[in-house]
Amino acid sequence: MVLLKAAGAVGSILALIALVMVFLKTIIGFIAFLTGAIKILIILVFIALIVGIGLMLLKGFKETRRNKE
Repeated sequence: MVLLKAAGAVGSILALIALVMVFLKTIIGFIAFLTGAIKILIILVFIALIVGIGLMLLKGFKETRRNKE
């Protein structure tokens, strides 16, 4: 009977360790997803900024060409 209690305690400790490992793996995966989403968002913001600057330059060139005429 004592051997059965010891095996139960070891089994429960191993189960808790396995649960903690799965929880940490899930947290790491979630953090990786968030950092990937933030990277994509930063890239999209820079693309929008570059396109906006390009449109402003083209608009300025058109206005200077109209003013010369």
